[in-house]
Amino acid sequence: MNIRHTTAAIAFIMAVLSTEFSGVWARNMMDAQRDSVCTSRKLAIIGQHGEPTASSDSVRHLIDMFYYDQFRHFQDPEAPYFLFMSKDATLAMGMGGAVRMRAYVDWHGSVQSPGFAPYLIPMRPDPAKMRKFGTTPAGSSLFFRVIGRNKTVGSYQIYIEANFNGYQARDFHLKKAYAAINDFTIGYTVSTFSDPMALPPTVDAQGPVNKISGSTVLIRYTKKFGKGWSAAVSAENTPSQADISEGGTKVVDNWIPDGAAFLQYEWGPTTHIRLAGIVRSLSYRDLTDGTNHHKAGWGAMLSGIAHPAPQVTTFASINYGHGYSSLGSDLQIGNYDMVPVPGQKGRLYAPASMGWCAGVQYNFRPNLFASTSVSRTHYLPAHTPDGAEYKYGMVAAINTFWNLTPRIQIGAEIDWGMRRNFDGDHNHAWRAGAMAQFSF
Repeated sequence: MNIRHTTAAIAFIMAVLSTEFSGVWARNMMDAQRDSVCTSRKLAIIGQHGEPTASSDSVRHLIDMFYYDQFRHFQDPEAPYFLFMSKDATLAMGMGGAVRMRAYVDWHGSVQSPGFAPYLIPMRPDPAKMRKFGTTPAGSSLFFRVIGRNKTVGSYQIYIEANFNGYQARDFHLKKAYAAINDFTIGYTVSTFSDPMALPPTVDAQGPVNKISGSTVLIRYTKKFGKGWSAAVSAENTPSQADISEGGTKVVDNWIPDGAAFLQYEWGPTTHIRLAGIVRSLSYRDLTDGTNHHKAGWGAMLSGIAHPAPQVTTFASINYGHGYSSLGSDLQIGNYDMVPVPGQKGRLYAPASMGWCAGVQYNFRPNLFASTSVSRTHYLPAHTPDGAEYKYGMVAAINTFWNLTPRIQIGAEIDWGMRRNFDGDHNHAWRAGAMAQFSF
């Protein structure tokens, strides 16, 4: 990727992120749809008939906490319909989930995966696999959340979620399991080096080609300060990936956690700009001379979501670094955290990669919108790779979503993807997808 393309991508993304600051913020339709979900619920008060003794503001604040999550992705389940609350509104429990069904059709060479990933686009498509019709229940989920306030502990939250994303998209697969007490979060949840809210909506589960949104075991401290500012720092345990196919090397187990942090400014419940970073220790063993080696990996990401008009939402992100590919993006499919040094058996290094995404959503009504997005990820090795090696991938998507009720959503999407190798060989593929989701 040359400097002209890099500069153009950064300039465009900064323009998308800065649109909100050019005028006065107005109530937007995305938040209106969110409010309709929050008010679509059945509340049972424990130990009392009728309304709770706490103020209506306290009740609404507690209910809102079921929905608000600055790490929430568009495809995450909605706030639960069934809520149980103590009569003083200091404890609430909700159980919910979603039944999500997707169907898709590929042509011009099928991608052999429910997720539309350019990395998997075949350079020489099998004539027997030029088209494919597929269905998947992946993304159907169940979750359980407890939120409360205690005089001794303060505010706390417990959350567990599991999806049907395992073998053949039908096995139960743990997605999140964490506890939060005041400003601390500990457990299995989305990395601090991510911004799922800034990813544009898609029907396809894979989403943008530069997506960083994986879950990991972590301990995180988050602090709000000033007006609209927040910061977080965390220690995380994400296993690294290394290409040891050429022999002479062996992966060494992680022995120190990754360190991640972000600084964010927000000016509304679904509007913010975030700068995030991560540092990693990547270790391997040189079997030729019997020594261990430690490489430093790192990544940086600028991202945000804004509403330049009540009907319009913009999404943008750009990320760059060395040895962070296993945290997400199209390159997560391969082993790109560390790769062999050509001509030096037993030596690995952490190559660079860069990705960006920009999208826009237009709401015709709060419950009906269309969106489009384009994303690209580049593999940027320091040494000349094999000509058949992945160089970059692109995805463009256009879709529409309609919430028939606050808890029933349907969507349709057209995806175009391309893979290009270092020798110039390239191919593209198409996918049409549809989705129906029922939340409870």
